Amino acid sequence: MAYNRILSIQDISGVGQCSLTVALPILSACGQETSILPSAVLSTHTGGFTGYTFRDLTDDMPAIEAHWKKEVLDFAALYTGYLGSEKQIDYVKSIADSLLREGAPFIVDPAMADAGKLYPGFDEAFAKAMGRLAFSADIILPNITEACLITETEYREDYDRAFINELLAKLTERGAKTVILTGISYSPETTGVVVFENGEYAYYEHERLERGSHGTGDVYSSTFVGALMNGHSVFDSARIAADFTLRCIKRTHTLDNHWYGPAFEPELGWLINELAK
Repeated sequence: MAYNRILSIQDISGVGQCSLTVALPILSACGQETSILPSAVLSTHTGGFTGYTFRDLTDDMPAIEAHWKKEVLDFAALYTGYLGSEKQIDYVKSIADSLLREGAPFIVDPAMADAGKLYPGFDEAFAKAMGRLAFSADIILPNITEACLITETEYREDYDRAFINELLAKLTERGAKTVILTGISYSPETTGVVVFENGEYAYYEHERLERGSHGTGDVYSSTFVGALMNGHSVFDSARIAADFTLRCIKRTHTLDNHWYGPAFEPELGWLINELAK
């Protein structure tokens, strides 16, 4: 098992299983040294809680980058999730350019939208800026809404394989290298992920659950990065991440009043064993 220093840049919530409170433990369980750069600190996440506190850390990001440069630190991978502003996107690009080791993967989860709508606080200008960041990355992990936004494609709730192929073509035309397109369902009973790598299409299909959970996208992306940095192929990393996320959702559904995030911690043992196979 390779031991790498991975940097994850996204927000952190004191309560609520998402963003860095998911990325840090999952990547650590995957046997990776995990460094973090919080883009903001919240008392809770925003999905269902009210009156939460929010501390924007945008202005701290250049000083953190300068300090890391001074200490001659670098990273074997950079994985980004939720970013709060266009300015943060620019700072992330600077960090990727200056602190990633040669050949290290830059992985972007363009977390900004779902079900055909941008998250609150984001607009089309932000979506365009996120698109520029995504198209500079080595691997992107959008859902179908995010893929439509960064390619300026009209979102469709009902779609077929031809629409997905067209969307993938648009992504690659704009510069996307490797695409993990999540939440792609071709039947009512199943869903899955599309892996588009080196011009080749592959689809991993699995059971579809009626109820999801806030933060499952972060569980998926973090697990994908952890598997990839353990030497698994892109497709196998996508498969492992899908299976782990499904297990986490099922575990969550066994708990009373656990509505605010996926109960991923009890399933970490399974993930560790799966990575070791």
